[in-house]
Amino acid sequence: MSKTKNDIAWERLFEKYKILENIERDGIFEISASQINEFREARLMTKFDHRKNLPGIFKKYKLSILPITRGSYVLSQFRAYKDFDEKDIEIIKVSFPTHIESIDFENITSEATALNCAYVSGILADFIEDDEILPTVSGRMSSENFDFFIQTYLETSVLVSVSNSQVEIDGGYEGLKTLSLIEAKNSISDDFLIRQLYYPYRLWANKTSKQVKSLFLTYSNGIFSFYEYEFCDPKNYNSLSLIKHNKYTIEKTDITFQDILEVLEKTIIVKEPIVAFPQADSFERVVNLCELLNESDLTREEITTNYDFDPRQTNYYTDAGRYLGLIQKHRENGQIVFSLTSEGQKLFQMKHRQRQLRLVELIFSHKAFNVAFELYIKRGCMPNRDEIVNIMKNSNLHNINSESTFYRRASSIIGWINWIIGLSKL
Repeated sequence: MSKTKNDIAWERLFEKYKILENIERDGIFEISASQINEFREARLMTKFDHRKNLPGIFKKYKLSILPITRGSYVLSQFRAYKDFDEKDIEIIKVSFPTHIESIDFENITSEATALNCAYVSGILADFIEDDEILPTVSGRMSSENFDFFIQTYLETSVLVSVSNSQVEIDGGYEGLKTLSLIEAKNSISDDFLIRQLYYPYRLWANKTSKQVKSLFLTYSNGIFSFYEYEFCDPKNYNSLSLIKHNKYTIEKTDITFQDILEVLEKTIIVKEPIVAFPQADSFERVVNLCELLNESDLTREEITTNYDFDPRQTNYYTDAGRYLGLIQKHRENGQIVFSLTSEGQKLFQMKHRQRQLRLVELIFSHKAFNVAFELYIKRGCMPNRDEIVNIMKNSNLHNINSESTFYRRASSIIGWINWIIGLSKL
């Protein structure tokens, strides 16, 4: 895979400042924004919300970076990230106030709108479990001063001192007993940077007598997924523990299994496109990528650098969108740029329920998925992998040349059919 601009710039920084040698000797290495700016803008070189965003040299040596002032950072083998603990939980349905006209809850395109929607629909009140919650703090502010210990991959702890670093809070909601600080994302991921919860927690734990709750929200395709974490030891960055995880959706988006069968019955099989058959097991992430492209066109590097995709996954998931006719790519200023097709743009003008059924139709219009789903209906259970591979071999798929590739890509059929089945269980 080709190197990103961040990869190249960080390799030069490591060479110039002997960063690895300094970390090996001292355990940490401090670097200023002005030093980073010698090779590339520090703002672009230090924002790694997920492990996959880290430059190659960081991944190779298990390194992470944290801000300690407004203009300096510290690098070490920090355990800086936390995996989401995903469970198959029941989705709670809530109603939306009929008098609210300025929020289209079926077409949410930003974290701010997702938070506003969660607030006015009562989702936040239900999850926080406090009385009279009101929006209070948000935006950028100074961290003030605090110290903390953070674990490393060498099974040691490092003391880090923070002095007036920048903190950003997407939403702060105060009730009678609590202050809930929320980090919100409109992208799906496997992990998150603990700092996004920890720095705001340390700032406000010293400024209020109320319990400070650390909440994480991910919003995609009509689902609000809220997580509450507690820092069991306030001075230990890695002491967070998951307290609660709820998922919510707004009513009026119900889809029955009969709706899905009706789509299957009316769908016309199309000729297979000259695009790689999907190797993208999570259809939720295919939809989420289209949501992001609905906001703005993105280069391959922007997708890989800013969202929870490694370079290979960026290729897989953009190809999956192209396979369905939702994503297109072109070259612009020497870079590959992805955007929604006219079909993709039309999709996101639809109301939520209509959009889901149109996605189902696009999937069923491909023979391998259509036949596999019909077999699922006949059996009442998912076909096994050998049966799916046999269906694929009879579907005139583009450029699958080996048995192992058929078996790997069968996972996409299983994953996408499970997504379709799940629509009727919301």
